[in-house]
Amino acid sequence: MRAVRLVPMPADRLPGWLDRSMAEYVESRVRSGESREQAEANKQRSLDTWFPGGSPAAGHHVWELTDQDDTVVGHLWIGPFTPGSSDWWVFDIEVDVDHRRQGHARRAFELAHEVARSEGATSIGLNVFGYNTGARELYEQLGYEVASLQMRLPLG
Repeated sequence: MRAVRLVPMPADRLPGWLDRSMAEYVESRVRSGESREQAEANKQRSLDTWFPGGSPAAGHHVWELTDQDDTVVGHLWIGPFTPGSSDWWVFDIEVDVDHRRQGHARRAFELAHEVARSEGATSIGLNVFGYNTGARELYEQLGYEVASLQMRLPLG
C-alpha cells in the first residue's frame, strides 16, 4: 500500500474545491433521479449547514490526500453529522483519476477513522450512489454496512 497523509486543505484552495465538490454533488443527485431544482436546493442546504460563511463548520475536517512525494492525490471531508453528535459522516472523498486503485482511499479512511475516534465519534457513515460500484466494494471491505437502501424504477 502506498503512503498517504491527511493534510488540512489550505484556505486558498478551499473555495475552488468546494465549488467543484458541490457541482459534482448536484450532478450525482440528478443522475440518481432528483430534479436539478431539488439537487440545487440540497446543495444550498449543505452549504448553509456545513460551510457557514464559506468555512467548515466546527468539528469538520477537510483534508488533501498527499502521497509519499507530497503530491496531492485527492481530498476527504468528515465531521459530525449534527453539531456535537458522536455520529460522524464522510461527506466527500475523491481520489484523482491518475491515482486510483493504489490504496490511497483505503489508507485515508483508516486515518480518518482514527481522527474521528480520537474526537469522540462512536460511528461514521456515508452515502454512496448505487452506480458507484467500486466505492461500494471498498466501503464493504472497510466494514461499512448498509444502513438504508433506496431504490427507484424509471417509468418513462
